Amino acid sequence: MPRTAQKVDDLAEEGEHMTDALTAVLSVAEEQGTVTWGDVSDEITSGEWGRLIEKGVLTDADGEGFVVEDPDGIRDALDEADPADMSDEDTSWTTYDKLAALSAVGLFAGYALGSVRELIGSTIDIFVGPLNELLPFYVVIMILAVLTGLASAILQDNLGNTAVMGEYREKTEELKERREKAKERGDDEALEEIQQEQMEMMSENLGVFKAQFRPMVWIMLFTIPVFLWMYWMTIDVGVGGSSPALVLPIAGEISSWRTKLVGPMEVWIIWYFVCSMGFGQIMRKALNVQTTPG
Repeated sequence: MPRTAQKVDDLAEEGEHMTDALTAVLSVAEEQGTVTWGDVSDEITSGEWGRLIEKGVLTDADGEGFVVEDPDGIRDALDEADPADMSDEDTSWTTYDKLAALSAVGLFAGYALGSVRELIGSTIDIFVGPLNELLPFYVVIMILAVLTGLASAILQDNLGNTAVMGEYREKTEELKERREKAKERGDDEALEEIQQEQMEMMSENLGVFKAQFRPMVWIMLFTIPVFLWMYWMTIDVGVGGSSPALVLPIAGEISSWRTKLVGPMEVWIIWYFVCSMGFGQIMRKALNVQTTPG
């Protein structure tokens, strides 16, 4: 029956503990015809028992216990139910992901070591240098911002796992609701079980973090060399000279790309971030990239 399937699906969405409770109750009811709290008290909590009655799965049998409504329909629905559960496969990193993370960390050395910056900057300049000779530096930065924005959107779309984050958020909200209901009815046993589930969910935090950070590793592997090239051009090569580098709406005419505009942040950094954020949002919108759970 569709209504029975909906009830089972609703219970499955609350977590695997509810489908396990329903299976235990159904097994006893099919064997004995009726089921009482004493029959299953060793297997399920009083909160789960009350939830099954509240959902209408169990109905009173004139004081002789409870009967399971539509046991065949419940059995079929249980076979198809898919309780929310985050597996290691959803959040695991491949060997390539780990190598990308190590490479991205190694690239950070370019900010502190001039020799590393020179190596990376001169290598990237083989590809970007001809473009820099044809166009003003601020246009080159805009083009690089477009490319990094496009790459970031593609990587986010292909490597991001919003389903895992969505499942974790739903489980957190569901536990919060169950905790509030258990407090209202004074069910200490259910509160203890919920607290245990919350402790177990702490281990899932790492999985959610890995799912969120995985595309960021590849994005950094692509954007850090580009950023280091701009850093190398402004710090070591000295692009721009003494002529006005750029005219900004608020700051006006800027004489050097190394002019500090916001605290220690120089003009070239601000200009790149403005272009990168703007074009990045456009790329994500154009490619319909979802970065948060729907």
